[in-house]
Amino acid sequence: MSDDEAVTAAADLAQLLRDTAAALDARHARDEALATVKPSRRLLLVHTSASMQPAGRAWRLGVLLLDRDGRAWATGSITRATEPKREQNLSASVEERRDARRAASRRFTEGEVVNFGHVPLPLDAESLRSGAADPLLLRDGVVHVRWGQGADELRELRAYLADRSEFV
Repeated sequence: MSDDEAVTAAADLAQLLRDTAAALDARHARDEALATVKPSRRLLLVHTSASMQPAGRAWRLGVLLLDRDGRAWATGSITRATEPKREQNLSASVEERRDARRAASRRFTEGEVVNFGHVPLPLDAESLRSGAADPLLLRDGVVHVRWGQGADELRELRAYLADRSEFV
């Protein structure tokens, strides 16, 4: 693939993301909170718990998050802002999810869906060509999205966004 084709594909991608965001915004599609996680710290005898800081809002479109400006992230983890009722002393993963719900409940409205651990996607031509924008990749001059781990779980991004936008 030539440099010109990759540059054109990156420009088309940027326009597609802006157009998708504008369409979702125009129909008042339900968006979700984005958060960054501030890890727990130990200061002498005091242990602070992990916290979540608001980082904007985005639409969750399968393996992608998209904000109103057309910026995209690979989805990370998701939780709901609720104060857990009691500790259950179960597996570490259950306790981690409980801690995430608690951290989200301190900064977000009760019951709100909060996305965290998301990764910003570089949308330039070189990143698309090299695979650095995973789950987005360039095939034959067209941007595709890898929505699963299987070899056949690859789809043209335009069609993927059209389908996923219907459910938001």
